[in-house]
Amino acid sequence: MMNQNFTVHETAIIDDGATIGDGSRVWHWAHVCGEAKIGKGVSLGQNVFVGNKVSIGDKCKIQNNVSVYDNVTLEKGVFCGPSMVFTNVYNPRSLIERKNEYRNTLVKKGATLGANCTIVCGVTIGEYAFIGAGAVINKNVKPYALMVGVPAKQIGWMSQFGEKLDLPVTGNAEVSCEHTGQKYVLNGEQLDVLK
Repeated sequence: MMNQNFTVHETAIIDDGATIGDGSRVWHWAHVCGEAKIGKGVSLGQNVFVGNKVSIGDKCKIQNNVSVYDNVTLEKGVFCGPSMVFTNVYNPRSLIERKNEYRNTLVKKGATLGANCTIVCGVTIGEYAFIGAGAVINKNVKPYALMVGVPAKQIGWMSQFGEKLDLPVTGNAEVSCEHTGQKYVLNGEQLDVLK
């Protein structure tokens, strides 16, 4: 942490070796482990824990009481809502050592993970997907998918702006975002964004 151009609250703990980008903010009682890599303009809320084998992209927002455990990667602009949960072992037991069984979890650019949702390890959350509050994700999520429930099911599609699109879950249709004018085209079960 030689060139410290980021803000750290006096109660936070940053272990030696951690990489934190310019303009990032680490708030009350957060703990960042020594091998963590945190990008620019990141906000780590109160009581956030960041493990060693973690990569957090630029402009991510991690709200209060979130633990980002080893083998989790967050790409640019991911939002982690308050008290949402990551795991890194699929079938944990206190009496059995399973650190060599950690599964990788990847959250792609711009995705939102709602408050109190749970992301079971070993999945990929697609770009700009939106996981509703309290949902449990136990399988891969398509880009732009809106997921709710336990276990989570897709109920729609979200725009990059963060609004529900007026599209069916499957079929052939197109719509433009009322806020940005960006066009979204549904082809079967895949949503394409026209640049």
